[in-house]
Amino acid sequence: MKVVIPGGTGQVGTVLNRALSAAGHEVVVLTRRPVRDREVCWDGATLGPWAEEIDGSDVVINLAGRSVSCRYTPVNLRAMMDSRVDSARVVGEAIGGAARPPRVWLQMSTATVYAHRFDAPNDEATGVIGGAEPGVPGYWAYSVEIAKAWERAQERAETPGTRKVALRSAMVMSPDRGGVFDVLLWLARLGLGGPVAGGAQYVSWIHHRDFVRAIEFLAARDDISGPVNLAAPGPLPQRAFMRALRVAWGVPVGLPATKGMAEFGALALRSDTELLLKSRRVVPGRLLEAGFAFDHVQWPEAADDLVRRVRRRRGGPEPDAIGRDVDCS
Repeated sequence: MKVVIPGGTGQVGTVLNRALSAAGHEVVVLTRRPVRDREVCWDGATLGPWAEEIDGSDVVINLAGRSVSCRYTPVNLRAMMDSRVDSARVVGEAIGGAARPPRVWLQMSTATVYAHRFDAPNDEATGVIGGAEPGVPGYWAYSVEIAKAWERAQERAETPGTRKVALRSAMVMSPDRGGVFDVLLWLARLGLGGPVAGGAQYVSWIHHRDFVRAIEFLAARDDISGPVNLAAPGPLPQRAFMRALRVAWGVPVGLPATKGMAEFGALALRSDTELLLKSRRVVPGRLLEAGFAFDHVQWPEAADDLVRRVRRRRGGPEPDAIGRDVDCS
């Protein structure tokens, strides 16, 4: 197949490009700063010569959008909104104007669209969409509005010949440098991987290989459209999530952090506490109903696998089969 990936130079795009290219597909990446073969320039907002790559392609996977790993200032939140909505809109225009449109458009979205909750998991059928909630910061509600607008831009696109799927993705865990797993592992190795603000908030995640397999599954199934949760079936509280990561690496201690300490740490990392404190209890209802089988269902096993890959990349020793763990909470 010919696969076009707008915004495909980030962590998730790199994972997809590597896997799809290895499988023999032709992959074209649309980026503002092309430096490699099969990277084509676009601005993410206006039609241009790049649209010729869409015409005649088989699959479009739009990942474009400003990174959420930043301080949630009004300027950055506006940039997150505009970059997502504009890119989805213009990809829709390119598909709608194509003489030979792709058969499927997979549009990145986010599990952040769901409410901050602890009581029950969110699937596509019964999940509670977020918004202004008691005790929830206003900018968390705005990030939900970003997710809604992102999906709405795809829904409104006039692409009658192309099936559309919104990928409500949890955090994609891969052993690559610079990704979210790399940051979490770095914190664990420093002994800072303890519970944050009590650690009861749920973490939803997906192993990078299951992410790729789910993308291939959704591209092949012509009977699935609309929102689909890309998350492993086993979300778990942040306290247990980081404990499993510490055990996988062999770190005995994980110092806890209060909400105030998390605010300070996020400031130092030029990130935001929503990524640490919002409870994302998301499950893949539609994927499971459609018969998709996850290779990595539970986080402890997935963390072991990712840690082995990191150690192999670094040339270090394999972790002990059993690690001692102390929860300093």
